[in-house]
Amino acid sequence: MIGKMDGELEFYNPHAGALSFDEVIETIVAEMEADPKAHYEILVGTDSSTGTEMIDLVSAIVIHKIGKGGRYFWTRRREPRIPSLRQKIWREAWLSFELAQRLLSRLSQVSLLPFNLEIHVDIGENGRTKAMIDEVVGMIIGSGFAVRIKPQAYAASSVADKYT
Repeated sequence: MIGKMDGELEFYNPHAGALSFDEVIETIVAEMEADPKAHYEILVGTDSSTGTEMIDLVSAIVIHKIGKGGRYFWTRRREPRIPSLRQKIWREAWLSFELAQRLLSRLSQVSLLPFNLEIHVDIGENGRTKAMIDEVVGMIIGSGFAVRIKPQAYAASSVADKYT
């Protein structure tokens, strides 16, 4: 089953299969400890697809070893359909924000290795989400996180989108 298990989100990796959040953290730390001189980015993004009754929200965590590829993990949750595009974009951004906060907190408890953390938001200069850029990006930057929008927001627009 994809989604929540006993209130905890279950994550997936194409090679490792199902993982708990703690197992995702362990995998990320092990990856960074295997090459501590490399530079890492940890990217978080969410995308969604809407059905008639429910919305599927997929959040992705990407660990990118600069110049050497990366790995990703994703999780899905289903919620009642969101009535407007504005609310849907805010929900996606908020889920990414919450996941980024949780990642930062947990990683800082278990590792001192440096990394950059970015939130990728599925909005861009083209299309109906253009009017929301300032407010969504402002909320994330105001909370202390780096943020990217499309086309650079690949954690949301490519990785998470692949599973929606």
